[in-house]
Amino acid sequence: MKPHSILVALCILPLHQGTSAPEATVPLEHLPATVDFSRTFQTWDGFGFNYVESCQHRDYPVNPQDYGGFSLLNERQKEEIIDLVFAEDGLDVDIVKMFLDPWHQEEPGGAFDHESSTANMLEFVEGGVAKKAPRGEELEVISTLYGPPAWATRQQFIGGRDLDHSMFEPLADYMVAWAAFLQGRGIPIKHLSIHNEGEDFYRWDFNDGTQRLPGFDYNAYWRPDEVNDFVLLLNHRLKQQGLGHIGVTNGEPSNWTRFYNWGYAWPLYENEEALNALSILTTHGFINGDFNRLSYSQVNSKTTDLLRSKRPDLHAWVTSFSWGEMDTRFVKMMYEHIYVAGVNALIPWAGIQVPSRWINGDPNPGTAILVGEDGSYEVTTGYYIYKQMTQAGRRGMAIAHTMTANPVSRLIAFAGNETGHPDAFVLESNIFIWKLPFRIEVKGSEYSHFKAYRTLVDGSEKFKAIGIFKVENGGIVYDAPRGSVTTFIGIQ
Repeated sequence: MKPHSILVALCILPLHQGTSAPEATVPLEHLPATVDFSRTFQTWDGFGFNYVESCQHRDYPVNPQDYGGFSLLNERQKEEIIDLVFAEDGLDVDIVKMFLDPWHQEEPGGAFDHESSTANMLEFVEGGVAKKAPRGEELEVISTLYGPPAWATRQQFIGGRDLDHSMFEPLADYMVAWAAFLQGRGIPIKHLSIHNEGEDFYRWDFNDGTQRLPGFDYNAYWRPDEVNDFVLLLNHRLKQQGLGHIGVTNGEPSNWTRFYNWGYAWPLYENEEALNALSILTTHGFINGDFNRLSYSQVNSKTTDLLRSKRPDLHAWVTSFSWGEMDTRFVKMMYEHIYVAGVNALIPWAGIQVPSRWINGDPNPGTAILVGEDGSYEVTTGYYIYKQMTQAGRRGMAIAHTMTANPVSRLIAFAGNETGHPDAFVLESNIFIWKLPFRIEVKGSEYSHFKAYRTLVDGSEKFKAIGIFKVENGGIVYDAPRGSVTTFIGIQ
């Protein structure tokens, strides 16, 4: 071979010759997920329950309505349901919402009848108070003005659209009297909320102020300035009557989108006296992603971010939201309210229902307990999905950081926060393509073992104990079935 041929041969040798071969591709065996109990956000005030009694009928004395259904059940059944909701091994909720309907006083200054339209709701709540008391636990009760009495509206009938400002003081006294009555019954009333979806002026005929559909529940239209004025008035009247320990909320717009976009957040921000008078911030949390619907809404943090810029201490409660189809989307909605809006408490819409008793059918039919006209009742899958959450997150715990690398699964975590409750987290999964087991990295917890319970949306498992999972090499490997909600609770 000629010398120049040797040189050319050397020049065309592969550049990687003499170096190590490239590494083989490492297969991804697990879906990455993280729960970090050392990174905490808002304090958790608790999960709640809502018993709805009188809600729609305009001729209540003639045709009383009990949507919750206790009036159809015998004493044994009622005790069973109270256990399901308030017992330590049931939902064991920390909060109850009670409506104040418009039937308690026929005329301003007249006698009060606080029991006729609320007897079943009172029995339910008093049963819950009694159930929790031996454990040293107290319910926190919020009561919402469902709709004002006829005499407090310009239309002078139940469901009239416009508030009569000359009746503001008697209306405030109407709420104060109810709070005093509850307190006298041993019911721990903590907050009064001044309206139910009072932003929705579309419910009324624009000319005469009558509600357009018979299925609408009790409401009145509350302008933003009326909200602010009444918050201050009610707060003042409570203090005058020696009930200053009971707080006042801003009422309950239908959803986060309307709260901000329909002009209720900024007037509160600009009226610091009204903002400072709030005990908590309240809203409903209904979600509808259809841009073409009047009911379109999504969860956002615009309102909480704005108002907490002046009131960093302000807790926010979602006081009504849909059970949906009682599937994994129910948990996804809770995740959005907790991690996006930053709420401190969640109360779903009516947790016990008689479907036949809502005129034209409830637009949010999901629930925990269904009661039949024949006096039977059924515990739904929704109940067990909700139990996955309520058994994990208790009053005083703190929301902890989570991450899951899949858009159809969610992780929600509650740190013990010196409450005595163990660290816990809930994994919701509806993954159906590119499915892998999760590897959940667990950080910042004193617990090395977690007991797990699971509910499947098909009903085949209902808060079933599925074993104890050990944190190994910093994580837990868990293959979550599609359509599952699994709760992990720390154990020593």
